[in-house]
Amino acid sequence: MNLRLTDDETEALRQRAEREGTSMQEVARAAIREYVSDRPARLSAAIARVRTEDAELLDRLAR
Repeated sequence: MNLRLTDDETEALRQRAEREGTSMQEVARAAIREYVSDRPARLSAAIARVRTEDAELLDRLAR
């Protein structure tokens, strides 16, 4: 597989890899793993749980 990035994307990837002390490839692979994971479903479930468990508090904060 070949992945063609813009110059800006390449630079952002390079900077991130440098900050993390890892390779650009590993940063890109980690991003892909996160993207294809079930993170959105877990996030939605967590939001729903907080909304249910803390409904009274959230209502008071909204006033």
